[in-house]
Amino acid sequence: MKKIILFLFLGAGLWGNSQQMTLKKGIVVDSIPVKDSISESYSLFLPTSFEMDRNWPILFVFDMEGQGKRAVRMFQEAAEKQGYILAAPNNVNDSLSTSQNILVTGRMFNDIIRLLPIQKNRTYSAGFDSGARFASVLPIFVKGISGVISCGAVYPNMDILDTNNLFQFIGIVGKEDYAYPEMLAGKSLMGRLKFPNHLLVFNGGHEWPNSQYLEKALEIFNLSAMGKGQSEKDEIYINETYAQNLEEINRLIRSNRLIQADNLLDEVMSVYRVLKDSDSLKRIKRELRKNKLFKTMTRNENNTLMKESFIKEDYVYYLEEDLATYNYNNLGWWIYQMGELKKYDNSKIEAEREMGKRLLGYVNALIEDNLDIVNSGSQVDQEVLSLLWMLKTITDPTDYSYYLKIIANSAKMEDYGTSLFYLEELLKKGYTDKAELYSLENTALLRITPEFNEIVAKYLKDARYDIIEE
Repeated sequence: MKKIILFLFLGAGLWGNSQQMTLKKGIVVDSIPVKDSISESYSLFLPTSFEMDRNWPILFVFDMEGQGKRAVRMFQEAAEKQGYILAAPNNVNDSLSTSQNILVTGRMFNDIIRLLPIQKNRTYSAGFDSGARFASVLPIFVKGISGVISCGAVYPNMDILDTNNLFQFIGIVGKEDYAYPEMLAGKSLMGRLKFPNHLLVFNGGHEWPNSQYLEKALEIFNLSAMGKGQSEKDEIYINETYAQNLEEINRLIRSNRLIQADNLLDEVMSVYRVLKDSDSLKRIKRELRKNKLFKTMTRNENNTLMKESFIKEDYVYYLEEDLATYNYNNLGWWIYQMGELKKYDNSKIEAEREMGKRLLGYVNALIEDNLDIVNSGSQVDQEVLSLLWMLKTITDPTDYSYYLKIIANSAKMEDYGTSLFYLEELLKKGYTDKAELYSLENTALLRITPEFNEIVAKYLKDARYDIIEE
């Protein structure tokens, strides 16, 4: 049976005269109210080894949709193994300003610091995508955060970094993630600014890394704290993790994932250089640099990164031009570009296959950013919005929501030709929800036309309304 920790709160305010709160170790506890707030709450995880008689490192995890429990669960396995408290607010959100989110975070910080024994200089923040960007700027505005884990997002603004306020930055990114080139460049720039930083690379796209990489990040924080004298040096832990890293490097080399092996070598050498002799790693590094396949793979990656930067510039330029001029005639160019990206899927060069995936992710993110900008304006430009929806049916053809938006919006404008065209394109892609089709907003007149029902009957066997032939 898991042990239970009881906290007794005394005093006025939210809890009245007194209230007892039960926190179980080893599971995520959700919706813990912030003491000084009426409506704010957070999720909390305590490792099964947690005891009140010692201080603990803590990782604050951010989900910018306010899903604290979801954010904590991503790190739960890693925190259990590495001995971290986890906490995540349920009230931060992309719809709020940065200052508002910082205030929400600050209230949670204060509440947890009063509640739990937190180790000095061992407070960290983390997140994925927008959550990572928010976590990354927190050390600038919130005193005491000594490290950041940024998954799938480069540091958002290098100009605000203060070399008098150094913190440790750990980036984690997939090789097929459109953020990969930026995170490579960001690592180099942060190094020049003397910020201690690391980059962990996995096979995958724009997604949360698996627990292995999240655990590796917490391991780096533990080892760095030992190296700085912030926590007691544990020789057994140091030797065990060193051996595990060495085995992982050798495994990557055996599977010909040589660029990732070289990347991990650099990170492991930088972490252990003040903790133990790393001559074995240096020997592996020298041998790897002589490897002909490694040289070829490195050359291929550098070439594709250069090519990728030019293609991305084209995407940005033509999207801006198309939106500024309402250029629906250029949709064919975008269709052609998506065809070119598909060709990379069959390339014999791994770096080109990865580049193709990154570019597809990039163009979709670019369009979605523009959708957010248009929708956030005081007056929505419906023509631009419609064009962006049409582009999404090209760049992300299996996301049915954009076809439905076009059908409904075009019907509202009595442009039934466009509605019918996208209806058929939607059904060709395998859409089958007839009930949703016949309940689309602004399509009452369209739905009773013979043309609409003929298309539905063609792909879904029958239509809601009878087709009357003249």
